[in-house]
Amino acid sequence: MDDTNSGAQKTGASDGDDIRNTLSRIKNTIVVMSGKGGVGKTTVAANLAIGLADRGDKVGLMDIDIHGPNVPKMLGIEDENLTSGEFGIIPIKAHENLSVMSMAHLIRDKDAAVIWRGPMKIAAIKQFLGDVEWGDLDYLVIDLPPGTGDEPLSIAQQIPGAHAVIVTTPQDVALLDSRRSVNFARQLGMNVLGIVENMAGLECPHCGENIDLFKKGGGELAASDLNVPFLGRLPIEPSIVRSGDSGIPFIIGHPTSASALSFNDIIDSMICNLEQERPEVTADQGPAGGPAGKGNHPEHGQQEDHGGQCGGCGHGGSCGHD
Repeated sequence: MDDTNSGAQKTGASDGDDIRNTLSRIKNTIVVMSGKGGVGKTTVAANLAIGLADRGDKVGLMDIDIHGPNVPKMLGIEDENLTSGEFGIIPIKAHENLSVMSMAHLIRDKDAAVIWRGPMKIAAIKQFLGDVEWGDLDYLVIDLPPGTGDEPLSIAQQIPGAHAVIVTTPQDVALLDSRRSVNFARQLGMNVLGIVENMAGLECPHCGENIDLFKKGGGELAASDLNVPFLGRLPIEPSIVRSGDSGIPFIIGHPTSASALSFNDIIDSMICNLEQERPEVTADQGPAGGPAGKGNHPEHGQQEDHGGQCGGCGHGGSCGHD
């Protein structure tokens, strides 16, 4: 990575200064986590980022799944090359409003394994934050590797006030690990925006009957037990697999599919929960004097339900305010 950045004109500032300068220009940081692999975390992160960008927000997507970076493949930018700008590395454009930085763009051989210990991974994360020209962003979405190891810990320490979205599938084995992710985020002072239940049911293409391959409702139950918001569930659809392989996210490639419609509702819920975390929220009032919605109460960390109203705009259900 240092070779890529050799042409950048650095000012001599420390890594900490570079990272603080970067973060000062980012309004919201959303960390997409999962307790275990194979639950669709990267699919959620990629579609969340492109979905926000398609609404007109300026978005950055940072792929720090260093040992398995798949974001470029899912966004159709795996053959793009990084370049250096005046102040650092210029991220790859995946959309008019979406910039992407991934370890995949630093590996010449796509089949090469990244065999790094913790200190090297932490150094790379610091460079992704401090040496990349992210510019002014409404959202920085970070795709973490599964688990609660070096990369999630480093992000939590480097980005105070980051928000976490936990991805799980409905079966008990995945839910055990997702609970650990929620507790990890809480212990490190991250606000949990909510849980997404992925792979929740498959519609039979022949008879239309719904088949619960991995059960259903487990993510919602876990959210209730852990007192965090439930953002929504995504079904299993063949179009999701085809979209990931073709580099066209399903939220824009198949906008009328059940998954895309559900995902837009998830984005609406996430934005509403973000709005609830704005300053000057009391037990009786949400931001800007509106009623508090359902989410982590800023004073005592409890979840409150006031009829499903958005704390940002007072709209019931999926408000769509962006």
